[in-house]
Amino acid sequence: MEIQYLVVDAFSASPFKGNPAAVVLLDSDLADDVCQSIAAEFNLAETAFVKPLPDGRFGLRWFTPTREVPLCGHATLGAAHALWQWSAAGTNEPIRFDTRHSGELVCVRAEGGKIAMDFPVTRPAATPLPSMAAKVLGVDGPVACAGTTAMNLMLVLPDEEQVRNCRPNLEILAGWHETGVIVTAASETAGIDFVSRFFAPQSGVPEDPVTGSAHCALAVYWSERLGKTEFVAQQLSARGGELGVRLIGERVELCGHATTTMEGKLLI
Repeated sequence: MEIQYLVVDAFSASPFKGNPAAVVLLDSDLADDVCQSIAAEFNLAETAFVKPLPDGRFGLRWFTPTREVPLCGHATLGAAHALWQWSAAGTNEPIRFDTRHSGELVCVRAEGGKIAMDFPVTRPAATPLPSMAAKVLGVDGPVACAGTTAMNLMLVLPDEEQVRNCRPNLEILAGWHETGVIVTAASETAGIDFVSRFFAPQSGVPEDPVTGSAHCALAVYWSERLGKTEFVAQQLSARGGELGVRLIGERVELCGHATTTMEGKLLI
């Protein structure tokens, strides 16, 4: 059996930046263990599996190298980009994804060749700061806890440089949340509102280059702090990436570029 795939660098207008995701186009469902094995074979932060549905939508699932996750921003961006590249979806038509845990997600073409995604808000709930947080994160300044969601624990650092220079003990950090940990701070760079990094060793991803789903919580936090609903956000990983973020009630619009770097066929 031959199955088409693309590797797409999400949240980047050029190759080898942003966050790479594999996108696999299915005619029919694969067993969960086969999907997991394929994701482990790609060994990227996420592999997206898309399948046309009778109602014109597309089924969408996301797998890290070690587990299925309930929401992934960069692989959704990659999936929409791939479907348009494959001509599997109308060029100027919205793409509607049916997901198991995050409802319907809609992607549309946006200004400047970007793709805009409609995602659910994930509001952080109060939770205690982990013990010895600053030492575990490898930072000097105080650490505040902004709360937790099903997808992440959000920690706030004093400034952008602390986020950039964060060098966490991943073994200890992995015990703080079942999925991943965000560190964030207000930006000191002109044109950028806030910065972040995302660590998910417990999900097989030591550091995720650009994490769309994290911004479903970050948008809520920074809206309350900055008194606005539209942001330009930057993720300070080694590859780096930039996102447009807009909070609209209980939804978040995430916007970014996507670039294909590989295409081929799985032979299974």
